Amino acid sequence: MKRLINYRGSRGLRVALALMPFIVLAVVYIAVANHKTEANPNQRLFPTVDKVSQTMARMATEPDMRSGEIALWADTQASLKRLGVGVAISAVTALVFGLLAGGIPLFRAPFSPLITVLSLIPPMAILPILFIVFGTGELAKIALIVIGITPFLIRDLTEEAQRLPEEQKIKAQTLGANSWQVLTRVLLPQLTPRLLSTTRLALGSAWLFLIAAEAIAAQSGLGYRIFLVRRYLSMDVILPYVAWITLLAFVIDRVLYLVSKTWFRWYHVDEQASS
Repeated sequence: MKRLINYRGSRGLRVALALMPFIVLAVVYIAVANHKTEANPNQRLFPTVDKVSQTMARMATEPDMRSGEIALWADTQASLKRLGVGVAISAVTALVFGLLAGGIPLFRAPFSPLITVLSLIPPMAILPILFIVFGTGELAKIALIVIGITPFLIRDLTEEAQRLPEEQKIKAQTLGANSWQVLTRVLLPQLTPRLLSTTRLALGSAWLFLIAAEAIAAQSGLGYRIFLVRRYLSMDVILPYVAWITLLAFVIDRVLYLVSKTWFRWYHVDEQASS
């Protein structure tokens, strides 16, 4: 008799089970929205699917009367630009510091405690400081993302570098490799896929910091739009914007995963064996 803990099911079954919670949530929401609208046609808390579709079609196709831009695409472009720059700076910084801290003990000694302390500071608590120092422009928003996720990335890469077998470094040095060659030819190839994996985990936090910064001081962006219309209880805008952010985050996550799986197949060997 095959035990339940060993049964994985077919691919079609797994896909169906993955989609089932979303279908249930959609059906429940549609039923609640229709019921609320029948009881009170002017209610805004649960807009119907037709109302949401009409609003998003307007925001995705009609230019804004004041700026002349199409709101949805202008907001998306602004947010993705801030997110992309912030995450890129964080990833590069983390790779350099993680590589040096993980491979050179004398570099790790002074910087590791500092990074640990910085990672414990709530980024949202220093948001007012960033606005005072950098102003309310793009720099403060990008800085919040960098400060929020870089210490986490550095700590993870440093620990990953320290977990690598010491024999690899010893063998490389036995073959004549200097410190630079050990860092770039032994540690770097093994830390890069880990960086992509850790960045995927940090994306949720990056989006959180971005939305928070845009909500406080911005003239465009997905977070700016959500907090702009909240005063009017425009759930027909807020709900699809939240869904749109979720879709963008999912796409970015999948892109990073595919890049990692394409460029570093060896890193996903165990993953392929268990699927």
